[in-house]
Parts: sequence; structure tokens; C-alpha cells
Amino acid sequence: MKVLRVSWWTIAAFVLPCLLLYVCLVFAPILVSVYNGMLDWNGIGEAKFVGLANFQKMFTNDSLLWPAVGRTFLLAGFSMLIQLPIALFVAILISRFVRRTGFLVSSYFLPVILSVAVIGQLWKTIYNPAPMGGMINQILIKLGLDSWTHSWLTEPKIAIYAIIVVALWQYLGYHILIQFTGIQNIPSDIYEAAKIDGASGFKADRYITLPLIVPIFKISVVLSFIGSLQSFDLIMVMTGGGPANATNVLASYMYNMSFLSMKYGYGSAIASFLVVVCLAATVVINLLFNRLDKRFS
Repeated sequence: MKVLRVSWWTIAAFVLPCLLLYVCLVFAPILVSVYNGMLDWNGIGEAKFVGLANFQKMFTNDSLLWPAVGRTFLLAGFSMLIQLPIALFVAILISRFVRRTGFLVSSYFLPVILSVAVIGQLWKTIYNPAPMGGMINQILIKLGLDSWTHSWLTEPKIAIYAIIVVALWQYLGYHILIQFTGIQNIPSDIYEAAKIDGASGFKADRYITLPLIVPIFKISVVLSFIGSLQSFDLIMVMTGGGPANATNVLASYMYNMSFLSMKYGYGSAIASFLVVVCLAATVVINLLFNRLDKRFS
């Protein structure tokens, strides 16, 4: 600023258009959603203002909401505790043992760029019962494990886990790419110095790679957690929230309330709750990683 000697009015002139665009595209819809959550409205007819009644019902008198919240956090937990460690481990293996990494990393990333509709239909075919040619059940039968076969997407206790497997598979390559890029950006002379001191291989990864990749890993955690909270398209393609609401998560439940049950005001209240959960999760994750950064620094 001392070099440019730019006035605050000049800065405001450049920042204000982007700020106004951001407010219109992000904050204004959130405020509209909160307001709509205070209406008894089907989205078409006349709206009736009911204050906080929708929010009160959501927290005290909705037997389907909290199971959907639990499934949402279940998906987020599996993503962070299984998907991200696997992605980090694979990224370390690729950076350490593979010379031409471009093709391999691109192969892992391929499911990310496929259409969700394609992925959903593909895995619905894989999960089909054995008489319909489902690959998983056919393999189990060939191995003599007939008792392990299931109708994976129509059994309420199993369906959500079947979808979680697909979600973890779909975005594994995305997090491998993020963490592999972070590892590649660590200066090689640090590893060379560590090798002189006797730290090489996975020992170097423990004392060098893991501490230095914490900021990149935080990005993966935030994206994974928020993406899990917003999961919608894959569930709607594969099960639509069924069977018997067994695979509904917050986003799909909000959609079903808004557009299938025609309770647009109540659906907007759920959407507002989802925004608050996403913001709170982001703050908590940042606080945890700030403490982790101080521990490694």
C-alpha cells in the first residue's frame, strides 16, 4: 500500500462490484430462505406468516428429520475417517514410488468428472439382486457366500451404507489429487536433509510430509465434510431417499418436503438449518486445525 499509495476510494471502486455480486448470490438467498422458513406456504398459493413455528416443529415434532441428520453425519464421518486417510496414503505411495504420475492420478480422478446420473445408474446395476445380474451378488454366489447376498438398495438397514460406499469411491480421486499436489509442493531439499540425518521412507513421511501437509489436509476435511452435509444428487438418483426414508439425508429430506410434500416454507426452514450446520462445522474444523498447526509449529 505504501508503494502503490492507492486511496481507499480506489480500493472500494474495485472491490464493491464483486462484493455486491457476492452478497446478491450468497447472502441474499440465505436471508430469503430464512424468511420463507417463517411461512406456511406450498410454494404456489398464498403464504401465511407463522413466525418460528416451522423451526419449532423441526426441533420438537419431526420424527424423520433427526434420523436424516444422523445419516448426514454418518456419511461425513465415513468420508473423513476412511476416505481421507486412504487418499493421503495413496497420494504418498504415488509420490514416492511412481515416476510418471499423471496417468495414475488422472485415473483416480475419472469418477469425479463422470455425471452423477451415470454413476448412480452404474452402481444400481452393480447392486442389483443376483437374478437381475448384480455384480456384487454374483461374485458372492461364485465364492459360495450366498447368505451374504442382499437387495442392497431396498433393504432399509443396508441401503445407506451401500450409497456411502459409492460416495467414497466417487470422490476418492478428488482428495488424492488435492493431497498429492500438496505433497509435490514440499521442497525436495527437506527430504534430502532428512535422509542425511537418517530419516527416509515412511519415517520421513511421518516427520516431514504429515506436518507440512496439514494445511492441505484441512482443505480436504472442509470440502469432505461440507460436501457430505450437502449430499443430494447421488441419493436422489439411486434411491430418492427410500426405502421408507431410510436413505434420506438433510438435503434430500429438504427437497422432498419442499417439492414432493409441497411444504415449501418448512423445506426452507430445513435449508436454513443446513446452512447454519455448514457454517458451524467450518468454524469448528478451522479451530481444530489451528490448534493442530500450533502443535506442529
